[in-house]
Amino acid sequence: MTSYRQPGLVLTDRRFTVPLDHADPEGEQIEVYGREAVASDKSGDDLPWLVYLEGGPGFGARRFIGRQAWLGRAVQEFRVLLLDQRGTGNSTPANRQTLPLRGTPRQQADHLAHFRADSIVQDCELIRKRLTGGARWTVLGQSFGGFCATHYLSTAPEGLRTVLITGGLPSLHATADEVYRAAYPRIRRKVEAHYARYPQDVDRARAIAAHLHAHEVTLPSGGRLTPAAFQSLGILLGSGEGTHQLHFLLEDAFVPTPAGPALSDAFLENVQAALSYAGHPLYALLHEAIYAQGQGPTAWAAERVRAEFPEFDAEKTLAGDAPLLFTGETVHPWHFETDPALRPLRETARLLAERKVWAPLYDPARLAANEVPVAAAVYHDDLYVDTAHSLETARAIRGLRTWVTDEFEHDGVRAGGPRVLDRLLALARGEV
Repeated sequence: MTSYRQPGLVLTDRRFTVPLDHADPEGEQIEVYGREAVASDKSGDDLPWLVYLEGGPGFGARRFIGRQAWLGRAVQEFRVLLLDQRGTGNSTPANRQTLPLRGTPRQQADHLAHFRADSIVQDCELIRKRLTGGARWTVLGQSFGGFCATHYLSTAPEGLRTVLITGGLPSLHATADEVYRAAYPRIRRKVEAHYARYPQDVDRARAIAAHLHAHEVTLPSGGRLTPAAFQSLGILLGSGEGTHQLHFLLEDAFVPTPAGPALSDAFLENVQAALSYAGHPLYALLHEAIYAQGQGPTAWAAERVRAEFPEFDAEKTLAGDAPLLFTGETVHPWHFETDPALRPLRETARLLAERKVWAPLYDPARLAANEVPVAAAVYHDDLYVDTAHSLETARAIRGLRTWVTDEFEHDGVRAGGPRVLDRLLALARGEV
């Protein structure tokens, strides 16, 4: 272990060895990393633990500087473990560079089947017992981290003192098709709200899409910017500042050149930063698998369901005069052609999409008998997690208390910081 300091904090790097397959505890082992954070003036105190599970899938825990956001509130009473879930951050990585070590695409897909919420929660239980000596801990789950926390309640509630969920109450039953069938109308509403705020972006977005339809455009990384890839910038609209970020991205897209107007290097660089999966390939590889639980293959659900919403077809839009609709929070087969970080994994992705057997993730009967204090922030018209699905699940978990708000978007635990965590702790404790 290595300890060091940031303003107001003592940080300790912790590394844990866990089985790749928890059904074979003596088999292959991988490493899971967590950064312990404790207030400088409480570093020697016997504090209860809180483990933070980041959104995703595929993202390591946020790298805070000092007592930023909710962390400053958490360290007032907890010793915090910022966990890099398996395959992310400093945990044994899974990406285009490392996955070929597993062998064929089939072997890679079989390997990645161990990177869902069920394995992540089993990692947490091993780590909890090593860190706390068996004491229960509090889980804070953001987005996909909330999916993991719901699985935790279904399978190992004996390890939980309290569960706090922000923007991450999953449907207990919905198939991937049903998730995306609910998502596309929600995405359309977000785009319409963006254009109502920034009406000048209607013409800008159409002009960019028309240029991409007529020209082959390559990003600095070597990736291809197609009209569909450009539309996926709508993923920005799920965060509190996302509509403004998208507007600023679009406002100076073109520059004059000897060959005529072209998309600027600055625009392409910023688009690449927003769209690249190089830093989180598991998001693309496992995005539909997080909804799969004994219901057959996901079979590129987002792509298939999109056909039910022809208004998202860029070519048809450009043939008329309707505003271009952005997308977001969907992964498609073409991502594995246009993104260099994903291109070597396209066969692995296809095999995951065709995988027929996925274990159930939630136990409705156990959740209905839940005794762990649970509080969840549910964001009104959340782009990433369907609000109606979340509220249905909230009603299915005994004792769960919700805070439904339109004050924040999906990233409320970051934007709202201490206030969001304060509210959830008070709800879980029955103080409000």
